[in-house]
Amino acid sequence: MLFNSANMPYWLFLGMGVLLFLFVIFSGGGDEDIDVDVDADIDTDLDLGGEGNFNLGFLLGWAGVGKAPLILLLATDLSLWGLSGWMLNVWLESILNQIPSGIWNGIVLLLSLFIALLIGGLIARPMGRIFAEFGEDTSSDRLIGRNGTVCSATIPTEDNDRIGQIDVIDKSGNLVTINATIPKWAKVIPHHGERVIVINRKQDIYSVIAKDTPDVDRWLNLTKKKIRMK
Repeated sequence: MLFNSANMPYWLFLGMGVLLFLFVIFSGGGDEDIDVDVDADIDTDLDLGGEGNFNLGFLLGWAGVGKAPLILLLATDLSLWGLSGWMLNVWLESILNQIPSGIWNGIVLLLSLFIALLIGGLIARPMGRIFAEFGEDTSSDRLIGRNGTVCSATIPTEDNDRIGQIDVIDKSGNLVTINATIPKWAKVIPHHGERVIVINRKQDIYSVIAKDTPDVDRWLNLTKKKIRMK
């Protein structure tokens, strides 16, 4: 049963997931080569938006989109899809006393996909934090003022229950992947691949703003006011 043809798709999913995890680890924490265009207006605050209306933001948030780099989320979902599909096949074989076939294959495929998306969405954010810590030096603020590149779908605001991630090269030339949000006053939401400036740090989350936008002037003005007040 382990290497039966019914399990081949799930072994393939699992293998792809493992390869993507290895890519994330060795590439510095999830800098996606695939440019995924995600609308910045998609909000995952569970706002159903009216009776009978399908809410895409809720669905994407439920699946974990925006809570971790997309390539990391994809690696997690593929691995979970492979494992859950294989386990469901083994469980059904013990009940049916035969290898699942026909309509059962479709049921297992869809059910295992649902399980993978559900669990993947729940663990996306902590997984993102773990992988970010591989490259992050939490003992200093050496990244303040550095430029970075967004490697998650977007960078959400700090009052949102989500985080994004950016890749930054520090003064020593080390590539660092860090968790990031934008300040409440920022007007421009950075998207995947766009440049940002690191302006502050709160515990393990950095504040960033989109580079070459009016937010930079606003940040400079706020900084000047703080200096004058001192």
